[in-house]
Amino acid sequence: MPRMLDVSDDVRAEIGDEEADRLLAGGDAPGSYDCTSCRTPGDSEQERTSTVLFVGEETAVLAFAHATCIPSQVVPVSEEQLQGAVRSITGEDAAAPAPGSQPSPAAPVPTTVPTTPRQATLGITCGLVLIDGDLRPALVVEPDGPIARPGSVGPDDDFLPLLLEQGFHPVADMNQLPRPNPGWSALLAMGKLHAVLQPGNTGQQAAWWQAHQPLAVSDGWRTAANKAQSVVMYAAPAGSIGHQPREDLMREALENAAARGALVAAEMPLAGT
Repeated sequence: MPRMLDVSDDVRAEIGDEEADRLLAGGDAPGSYDCTSCRTPGDSEQERTSTVLFVGEETAVLAFAHATCIPSQVVPVSEEQLQGAVRSITGEDAAAPAPGSQPSPAAPVPTTVPTTPRQATLGITCGLVLIDGDLRPALVVEPDGPIARPGSVGPDDDFLPLLLEQGFHPVADMNQLPRPNPGWSALLAMGKLHAVLQPGNTGQQAAWWQAHQPLAVSDGWRTAANKAQSVVMYAAPAGSIGHQPREDLMREALENAAARGALVAAEMPLAGT
């Protein structure tokens, strides 16, 4: 039976016309599926369904999503992330938390990623922040030490100046939605946070931050992200925020950092799911 599938030109170019036509005719396409974005059931015989192709260096995985969640598209990911996603789909690595964290629906979820020497370690916490009466999904980024400007040998912390140069804006009021930063986005794939992407030199996005393994987020955070189709990223120097156990404490720490002029932010769209 024909499926109610959307196959974008980018996906068709990757899988070929023959496979795309086979999918649209009902071959190789499941009737029911778990949406790769919101992780709830879908039915390609009853509702518009997007084909989403995750492409690594050597592997590609075709997934399906509600068309109301995301459009059909190609999502580049690292081979390691893609293999992890395959393990998750087959049940070998289902809902694996990030190293050193125990995510729960109500709590912020921390993770870290190493950077180059003297660039410290970036910690990212996912939480919901109330902005102008609306709960918005937020990423709070804080290094565990000073961030040096490339080529610098001094002790100065250039984390915020570097982000300001890359299009982020100082936060004066936590109740106002930060302005967008063109070219930046957050990659939420297979229902997990994979990376924060920035504009690359070749015109393609590059990873500014990348999880060791896809980071599990709470259902509430993922629902808010899918609703807004964007996230808010806040960033503060080392020692400004900390890993707060509750979102109200995280909000208080963000407000204190903003009052000291030590907080920058930007709104960015979701890349992929």
